[in-house]
Amino acid sequence: MAGGRIGYVDLDLDNFHANTYLKLLREDLADRGWVVTGCTGLRAEAGRAWAGRHGVTYYDSVAELDAHVDGYAVLAPSNPEVHLALCEQVFPYRKPTYVDKTFAPDLATAERIFALADQYGVPMQTSSALRYTNVHDQLAELGRDQVRHLVTWGGGSSFAEYAIHPTELAISCLGPEIERVMRRGTGDHSQLLLDLSHGRTAVVNVYTNANTPFAASLTTADRTLLIPVDTSRIFLNMAAAMLELFASGQPNIDRRESLAIRRVLDLAETAEAQQGFVPL
Repeated sequence: MAGGRIGYVDLDLDNFHANTYLKLLREDLADRGWVVTGCTGLRAEAGRAWAGRHGVTYYDSVAELDAHVDGYAVLAPSNPEVHLALCEQVFPYRKPTYVDKTFAPDLATAERIFALADQYGVPMQTSSALRYTNVHDQLAELGRDQVRHLVTWGGGSSFAEYAIHPTELAISCLGPEIERVMRRGTGDHSQLLLDLSHGRTAVVNVYTNANTPFAASLTTADRTLLIPVDTSRIFLNMAAAMLELFASGQPNIDRRESLAIRRVLDLAETAEAQQGFVPL
């Protein structure tokens, strides 16, 4: 499909992701021909105000919105607890759907969302923007099978909301074959230790409430590369991947990775993983 119509479905439309993706679609990605033609939100008054400011038509329900869109962006990036309820409204219309990070509040809910998508035959994917970085460009040059050890760093205001980013960066680079997980530290400085298949390892550093830039190191048999993440294009790349989903009707992210990320984050909150390695 050369261009089409996108519907925003959100809790409160006045958020960074709604604004950022709208701007990218209207500017950098305008030549793709995809336009946000409508929106709806659980907080209707705030949603109408946002829509009025941005020149997007507001609809009172997904049922009213659906006739005006070809694909859905389920946002609410800071409120994964509402994603299942929003997907329950959207999936029966059987249109390609992007679900924002963090995908779900726990693994059981994540599995329910994927099962619901399968029930309705909905092509659906989810991701943090940290899946689309210059680290991945470097990895492609090296070859994933050449990396023996990986370290990622990320910050943010809380582990619950922002650990997704360095975790997604790690797992999108190394794959979902994680064998066991341990967490060191439960305050503003946490490390997730991951053992993966074929003897590979990763360390995910989550340093909140501090000036912690996103970065990664890739270690092969003969060298280690330290790579600061260029954040200037990650949302552009994320939006472009969303448009690929809408245009092709086929997910471009392996759901095994999305579920592995959620499984790791779940385990990281357990007392067992904070005392030693826990198998996945």
